[in-house]
Amino acid sequence: MKYTCTLENLNCAHCAGKIEQKIAETEGYENVSFNFATKKLNFSSDKTAVVDELQAICDRIEDGVHVVDDNAVTDEHHHGEGGKVQKILLAVSIVLGVAALVLHLAVKAEYTQWAVFALSAAAAVLSGYDTFIHGVKNAVKLRIDETTLMTIAVIAAFCLGEFTEGAMVSILFAIGEFIEDIAVDNSRRSIEKLSKIRPDTATIIRNGHEETVAAESVKTGTEIIVKPHERIPLDGIVKDSCSAVDNSALTGESVPVDVTDGSEVMSGAINGEHVLRLVTTKEFGESTATRILNLVEDAAAKKGANEKLISRFASIYTPIVIGIAVLIAVIPPLAGLGTFSEWIYRGLTVLVASCPCAIVISVPLAYYAGIGSASSHGVLIKGGRFLEALAKADAFAFDKTGTLTTGGLKIENVYSCSDYSDDDILSLAAACERYSSHPIALAIKRSAGESLPELNDYSETAGSGITAVYKGKRLCCGNDKFVSEKIPGELKNANVFLVYDNKLIGAISVSDRVRPEAKGVISELKKLGAKRAVMLTGDSRSNAEKAASQLELTEFKAELMPSDKVSEINALKEKSKAVCFVGDGINDAPVLSASDCGTAMGLGSEAAIEASDMVLSSGTLEHLPAAVKISRKAINTVKTNITFALAVKAAVIILAALGLAAMWMSVLADTGVCVICVLYTSRLLRLKYK
Repeated sequence: MKYTCTLENLNCAHCAGKIEQKIAETEGYENVSFNFATKKLNFSSDKTAVVDELQAICDRIEDGVHVVDDNAVTDEHHHGEGGKVQKILLAVSIVLGVAALVLHLAVKAEYTQWAVFALSAAAAVLSGYDTFIHGVKNAVKLRIDETTLMTIAVIAAFCLGEFTEGAMVSILFAIGEFIEDIAVDNSRRSIEKLSKIRPDTATIIRNGHEETVAAESVKTGTEIIVKPHERIPLDGIVKDSCSAVDNSALTGESVPVDVTDGSEVMSGAINGEHVLRLVTTKEFGESTATRILNLVEDAAAKKGANEKLISRFASIYTPIVIGIAVLIAVIPPLAGLGTFSEWIYRGLTVLVASCPCAIVISVPLAYYAGIGSASSHGVLIKGGRFLEALAKADAFAFDKTGTLTTGGLKIENVYSCSDYSDDDILSLAAACERYSSHPIALAIKRSAGESLPELNDYSETAGSGITAVYKGKRLCCGNDKFVSEKIPGELKNANVFLVYDNKLIGAISVSDRVRPEAKGVISELKKLGAKRAVMLTGDSRSNAEKAASQLELTEFKAELMPSDKVSEINALKEKSKAVCFVGDGINDAPVLSASDCGTAMGLGSEAAIEASDMVLSSGTLEHLPAAVKISRKAINTVKTNITFALAVKAAVIILAALGLAAMWMSVLADTGVCVICVLYTSRLLRLKYK
């Protein structure tokens, strides 16, 4: 079974990584992933009672963490009261700390030292009692984190007679933690707004009366109503009503879409001014809103290279810096370069500055914020590694029909090369394509009507054509390679050929039109640095050439089988930093998997969505450039945060070793840098691109 739990009160990203790793190593737990941005722990297990076991694991690593299942209701009032008490204690500690500092600086008399000590000690305890408790417990467990470092630093400062320094370090750390929690919580709330696209209830019509029920209990084919300005709870077809629906949360399109009797609508969309009556077409678990949420939530499990690097970095970095701090505190005084108290103070300053929380928190948050921002633009990215691939992609490959073109094919010409009339050719072709869902087949069937000749013994060759038996003789319908007949020059623009009893009897040409946004998207991708914009299609060379010319593509390959597309993508990958392929059909699944960032058009084909790494939920190319910009912004944010945090920490550590940095500077290098990184990362949630 798949489980989702919330780990409340877990605010240390380093500890979160340890908890995730420990659970993953515990027998009976698989596919474990923790999203620090939302505090959600996802995993699979055959066990039925998991909460108690998870709680025990969390208690061994980080005290105060509370494990609840996803349906549990937290005590918001209690949490709010606890927050008020902490604010009051912090305010009192600031007043006491400032009083101690003023007394220390203004009055140099010996008798004031006891007053300074008392005020400083009270300020330190009130502002950092929670930190000290955690720090001592972690020290007993031989685990070093920021609370342990702070506890050691404050106690040592008091032992060295630096009372006001110890108090200010404790107060600054508490203020930094407070601001950091606010920043992270604000980011979480922005990200969690996405979950509101899925209503939990639906209004059904039962015995002629309205009844509000849980949306997950509604079965397919049930009639429901959606009142004005409500979100649509389930996918359905409009019945005997009309309105306008806002799909912006799903597809990123800002203009409402008019729907009438027979129109399909998606769950998560917002109804307009009129009551809508719907007949549901999907159950709650398969609805569009649920699929979007699942895609975004599952993205947390697929971490990017930078995220994995940071997890490994944190486990190596802290012990190394602790070793450096110990050497700074011990070696110089033994070498006669100063007193132990002087060098211990410098070592403590290095210790406090060393905590990697700024990086460990901000990097995963940047990935998830980037994914969340992309989802608000109608682009669903399935994980950090695909965000990275899209950011560095300099080659974009596209399927033609349904991707670069509308897929709304129509019959352009029917050619007869025999005694069969044009209508006969069309009917025979439609009969061959009776069970096919290919866009060309659909166009032929629409034009032929419903009265079709009877065929039997169907046999299909994927991407090529179909054979059947008509009046006891073999009938082939497919492309020129499939029918293996010599094609006359006048039929060079035809797409489909019919061979009956080993003779070419006719052909059909089908035309398609380029998507209105496609040319602009290709142009913008080139401005963003795309060196190659390639079309890979199974369509005829003449049709491919015509579309490529209209779109100003750098190159195209036509008449390709699905396996040929995979070969072309692999060849393209050898010449590029990363390749993004965009396709829409079931036959695109192999090439979607083969590319660095396979992108499915819309929420249609299950096979394409499963094989893809990214989904353009609007079913258009319009938001692809925005996705590239967002991914690059997210990765640049990650790199900036890492560089900034390491640079500040390195500077403070060097200054501390030289005796030029006070301990309060190391606190700013820890919690201050963390706050700045989190605030800088939160910008990603407000990115807006056309």
